[in-house]
Amino acid sequence: MSLNPLHQFEVTPLHPLMLGGLDITITNQTLWTGIGTAAVVLIMLLGTMRMAMVPGRWQAFVEITFEFIQKLTEKTAGREAMAFFPLIITTFLFIAALNLIGMIPHSFTATSQITTTAYMGIMVFILIVTVGVYKQGLHFFAMFVPHGTPWWLLPLMVPLEIISFLVRPATLAVRLAANMVAGHVLLKVFAAFCIMLLGLTLDGGGSLNYALAPTSVIPLMVLVAITALEVFVALLQAYIFTVLTCVYLNQSIHGH
Repeated sequence: MSLNPLHQFEVTPLHPLMLGGLDITITNQTLWTGIGTAAVVLIMLLGTMRMAMVPGRWQAFVEITFEFIQKLTEKTAGREAMAFFPLIITTFLFIAALNLIGMIPHSFTATSQITTTAYMGIMVFILIVTVGVYKQGLHFFAMFVPHGTPWWLLPLMVPLEIISFLVRPATLAVRLAANMVAGHVLLKVFAAFCIMLLGLTLDGGGSLNYALAPTSVIPLMVLVAITALEVFVALLQAYIFTVLTCVYLNQSIHGH
């Protein structure tokens, strides 16, 4: 096991695959993204296959999640945004699944890769521009001219507004990836502290020996607390990404 805390984020090829001269090699990122997607599909199927008046645990989970995202969408973006509800709830479940699966030992956190988060950020950006132009026409671009701005400030304000709008996909992508990387690095560092304080060694025959140090209890307790915090952050980041998507949709649908 590598003690390098950044080793866990390396994308490694698992199965080389070429299609028409295009390299579509399956990597650990591909594998765990597929596992996360399959997990979401499976949970939704389990929760909706046998609907009952008295819901079971899977149906209750799906219904609670559905109602939570529905209320979030209506409160943040209005009822008109419910047309995009399938996309919004899929975004939340997809990010939450990848974040939580990345907590499993020896797994891979796909959302720690900027390529994954940037793709989602760009898709949201394309969506809000398309919806904004469709709903508001060319008036959508009036957002770059803040209401009430003096004419002599326009040469400064308009470029700033354009830049702040264009960096939206970058902020979505970097925020999600950076939080996942930071949390997992912290876990790896404290896990290494625990191993060192336990005094784990290898004898001449390659067997694992250890000498328990009383001080190992403290970092172990901290590690458990950080793990719980990281689970919370994994869900929080999915929530933040979803909320910002709804906020941007609200601006596209209703204007500024």
